[in-house]
Amino acid sequence: MSLLRVENLDVSIHGTPVLKGVSLALEAGEILGVIGESGSGKSMTALAILQLLPEGARAAGRIALSGHDMLALDEAALCGLRGNEVGMVFQEPMTALNPIQTIGAQVAETIRIHEDVSRKEALARAAQALRRCELPQERFPLSRYPHELSGGQRQRVVIAMAIALQPKLLIADEPTTALDVTTQAEILTLLKRLAREDGMGLMLISHDLAVVADMADRIVIMRQGEVVESGACPAIFGQLTHPYSKALLAASDHQPERAGHVFEAPLLQVKNVVRDYALPRAGLFGGARKFRAVKGVSFDIRRGESLGLVGESGCGKSTLTRAVLGLEEVQGGEILLDGAPVFSGKRPNRAVRRKMHVVFQDPYGSFNPRWKVGRLVAEPFHLLDDAPEGRAAAIAEALEKVGLSGEDAEKYIHEFSGGQRQRIAIARALIIKPELIILDEAVSALDVSIRAQILDLLADLGTRFGLTYLFISHDLSVVRNVTDRCLVMQAGEIVEEGATEDVFERPRHDYTKQLIAAVPQLPSK
Repeated sequence: MSLLRVENLDVSIHGTPVLKGVSLALEAGEILGVIGESGSGKSMTALAILQLLPEGARAAGRIALSGHDMLALDEAALCGLRGNEVGMVFQEPMTALNPIQTIGAQVAETIRIHEDVSRKEALARAAQALRRCELPQERFPLSRYPHELSGGQRQRVVIAMAIALQPKLLIADEPTTALDVTTQAEILTLLKRLAREDGMGLMLISHDLAVVADMADRIVIMRQGEVVESGACPAIFGQLTHPYSKALLAASDHQPERAGHVFEAPLLQVKNVVRDYALPRAGLFGGARKFRAVKGVSFDIRRGESLGLVGESGCGKSTLTRAVLGLEEVQGGEILLDGAPVFSGKRPNRAVRRKMHVVFQDPYGSFNPRWKVGRLVAEPFHLLDDAPEGRAAAIAEALEKVGLSGEDAEKYIHEFSGGQRQRIAIARALIIKPELIILDEAVSALDVSIRAQILDLLADLGTRFGLTYLFISHDLSVVRNVTDRCLVMQAGEIVEEGATEDVFERPRHDYTKQLIAAVPQLPSK
């Protein structure tokens, strides 16, 4: 008998079908990868298994978990199973954790809810679960709070909560999407080890085929609430038959065509830049302390070039980006754009800043939801000394450049999909005709096919308008496919640089080799 068997599962919300005849099975000790883009029904399937569907939802079919008919159980019985028989790991660990409770208390809470044990015993078992997740108490005391940990460490806490009672089934919903490539590899390895050690079934949900290719025993591909393909890994990758499955596979390794002309003259020059942050004093009588986030970094970006900047969280990428944009003062060195300093004295040079713009990672969080799209796109006009004539025409032109309509200016940002929002972010970056566009993790939150579309758009815009790009990302596969040259940053320093293909094919620095080795790979086609 299968550990989990879902048969002909239909789910509707207020009468609208969202899952249509979904069937899948998972054996004890097996890893099942569930693949699909946003809206495909992956997470809704997981919520249906846990019976945590939103208000107004109706489910029909059969969900059998370890002999239990999940659709027939009352809420009290379901509460006994959740956390005990089945655990859940969510995408964003900071949202899943309670910011005002220690990590020890949160893992112990799972144990005390399901078992009649003392607080002392629960904390001891919590420490054991955290140790299994590579957070030993000697280095990570139970008294720590989530904000004192890195993203990968927080995700380990969430995993410890999920496996504290050694459930038979663990559902991991996009557990590595927001993580660096090396941290992602570590979390995936941890999940695989825990599944093997406990004989636990693991349902790994992802939008990225490459992430699960080396992890899963079998995969299920979903689209618009239906299973369109399933089979054993890695053989299925050579036997995909559904057009959607083939499109996903192609988009996972998409390489946009770039035909822009790169000039020898540098547009951006970063020379021996140093950026320090003040730290709290060490005790009452301690002296001033500082942390050097950027340590004498130098590089050039030539006109028309696409330069990649890669490195893990905390390496200094974002700090360096803020300095290039003139948002933070530097303590040493200089930054020149088109020969002019980004800082004039201690103030950013307004005339220089208008020549560059940035596209952020979260296309929803970077917009004011109360403003219409027209006002959002026109926001950079404040960098201009004179308000341009034909403002409405300029907004419409910018939207049309990114494949949207001028009529979209009258809509609100919540009316668009994630990919459309990122197009609007690019339109906002283009509207004052900058020479340099900085892309800060601009595609890391997007599905693979939407990511491919945005990368194609950026390549086309670069060719048509002679744009120069600084592409910052922890996704090395994207950087490899879209950039001419690449910089690798570690602990505030550039440790390797060169033509992108040379860096990836013949890395010299050990850190670069480590990053490249951690990139998930699709099986050979």
